[in-house]
Amino acid sequence: LVTVSKFMSKYLRHEPEALGLVLEPGGWVFGDDLLEGAAEAGFSMSRAELEQVVAESDKQRFSFDETGEKIRANQGHSTAVDLQLPDAVPPATLYHGTPEKFVALILAEGLKKMKRHDVHLSTDIAMTMKVGARRGKPVLLVIDSGRMAADGYTFRVSANGVWLTDHVPA
Repeated sequence: LVTVSKFMSKYLRHEPEALGLVLEPGGWVFGDDLLEGAAEAGFSMSRAELEQVVAESDKQRFSFDETGEKIRANQGHSTAVDLQLPDAVPPATLYHGTPEKFVALILAEGLKKMKRHDVHLSTDIAMTMKVGARRGKPVLLVIDSGRMAADGYTFRVSANGVWLTDHVPA
């Protein structure tokens, strides 16, 4: 299932066109189109595996629409897509996990979205630390999101509870 999830991340977040997929507004594609594109690319994935990844992934990276026919990545895209998420008022504090080697740059320049559409923030400290540990010793950054919102920064929240913003100032 990890392999299926990584495949889905690649093609729903970064390279949909490589499977002949076109992300609809909101980032949606028909699940059957994803399965067909995977098969044509030589990747074996069943509808049951697709549903299991959506239901059981600890990070809840994907979701089905209300009909169960369309699927999308909840956030993390590098390809052009409008997820159509409304602005939301964030909690007073949010968190970002990062490897220790990036802390000095972040403290100098703030958090940038880099190749993604947004900076990802969380209310879940444990998950944040897990994300930060992917590329080295993790550091937890505490974000004064309440102050940011008061200063005019906008936030959105994805279906899996990841808070999104354009930039977090130093």
